[in-house]
Amino acid sequence: MISPHYTVFGVFDVYRRTRQAGIEKNVSAFIGGYFILLWRSKQRMKKLAIVILAVAAAGIALFAALFHETSAPQATFVSLSGEQITTQSLRGKVVVVNFWATDCAICIKEMPELVRTYNKYHAQGLGFVAVAMQHDPPNYVINYAEKNALPFTVALDPVGALAQAFGGVRATPTAFVIDRRGNIVRKIVGEPDFARLHELIEAKLKEAV
Repeated sequence: MISPHYTVFGVFDVYRRTRQAGIEKNVSAFIGGYFILLWRSKQRMKKLAIVILAVAAAGIALFAALFHETSAPQATFVSLSGEQITTQSLRGKVVVVNFWATDCAICIKEMPELVRTYNKYHAQGLGFVAVAMQHDPPNYVINYAEKNALPFTVALDPVGALAQAFGGVRATPTAFVIDRRGNIVRKIVGEPDFARLHELIEAKLKEAV
């Protein structure tokens, strides 16, 4: 980068001094070279500015993608008892929708902690729906839910419509945290950090509808 004191006035000062010293030869070439150098420097700075703006734009887009709140889809859960529950009817609650399967080792491992989470916050307004994936045999799901006395709603997804409605869920477990206004505020793939999950639930429970 050219030093700030190399201004146009500085160039002409150099020219004046060279004339006084009697060494005018090649001064014109010197001045021409200076302006070429200045022009190239400005071009490099423009390119650098474009790169910086591109990186900043990508960062903003990534931030928006990670933290942007989107509305939960219009969906209907059918519980093992036949009760129909819509996402619209859950407005006013903080809701965790968890996609799982009986053949998913992580799902089974985390289930006791999910039960504790539900029991801890249910009275404060936490709703919970455990959606069994399409491939999971209904009798397996029913047996597991009854054997483990799951206290929250367990729903089947026989044609995969619920998984598709929530963005094409394939991996299990995948959980969505929905706030009181019906916005998805967090998607969690894999076993969650339960301390952070509890912090999020508590923060959303404190929010007004």
